[in-house]
Amino acid sequence: MNKDYKQYALLLKALGDETRVKIFNMLSKGELCACDMLEEFHITQPTLSYHMKILSESGLVDSRREGVWTKYSINVDLLNLLKKLFDDIGESITK
Repeated sequence: MNKDYKQYALLLKALGDETRVKIFNMLSKGELCACDMLEEFHITQPTLSYHMKILSESGLVDSRREGVWTKYSINVDLLNLLKKLFDDIGESITK
């Protein structure tokens, strides 16, 4: 199977910021709304929206509307795609 390195680069770029890595880690514990995430950071709501836009556009994070709130969660399929990339690299190194 051919690897889509352009997609891998997009996913890794989305995680190329410590705030986004922290957000991604927070979402590993379950779905969250932006208001819950803001409590963990010293950033403004527009700054959080910027980071969420990057994560969402990469596909790593899914979003859904619930009333006035947007809830975010990890896209498990793309997480598994990244995990497979690193597993394949690790297997190649140990050969």
